[in-house]
Amino acid sequence: MFTGLVQSLGNLRLLTEDRLEVLCTSLGTELILTDLAIGDSVAVDGACLTVEQILPQGFIATVSPETLDRTTIGQKNRTSTIVNLETSLRVGGKIGGHFVTGHIDGIGRLISSKATATSWELKFGAPQSLTEQWSSYLSRYLVSKGSIAVNGISLTIADCDPAGNWFTVAVIPHTYAETNLSQLQPDTWVNLEADILGKYVEKLMLPQHPSSRQREMITPDFLAANGY
Repeated sequence: MFTGLVQSLGNLRLLTEDRLEVLCTSLGTELILTDLAIGDSVAVDGACLTVEQILPQGFIATVSPETLDRTTIGQKNRTSTIVNLETSLRVGGKIGGHFVTGHIDGIGRLISSKATATSWELKFGAPQSLTEQWSSYLSRYLVSKGSIAVNGISLTIADCDPAGNWFTVAVIPHTYAETNLSQLQPDTWVNLEADILGKYVEKLMLPQHPSSRQREMITPDFLAANGY
């Protein structure tokens, strides 16, 4: 579990198809490497990875086929090797963002980025080749003023299309400068994780189907005995 507050930037390098190296490159290196142990979880651009080997300035992790398919890590058109890093939330730690699981729902692309007097306004939508993934896993969870993690960064949706085709966020200068959002260019792909709260609410609101055992108990005799 993470909070979406990036602690450091890192440089990602694929060693093999499913194995990668991450080296910390910014002032937050100490926050990542202090007490880092084999088996720990680290969010790499929002994707929860397990540390398998510790290096002097980083770590090595193996990426599952699902992660390669659902995130930007294994995508051929990845344009940047700079990734956002955050270690897992400790019991009693501050929750400055929102609960982020590190389980990426899908990939989005930057449509536009505009500087204002007080912030940066970023607009995201579905990559043309991944509209089905966007529709299946993301669009229904986009809610104005709701939470979303973009490359592992906890952000608030400022506005969104009612059909869920796009959303915008306002990013303060500090977040823009200290994360890889400043590296994004139009059409750059990003990892997206919707707020887990919406997923649980959706599950609870779905029609409930009785279990097979309950179906066996509902017989004509049972209904007659109970006044039906």
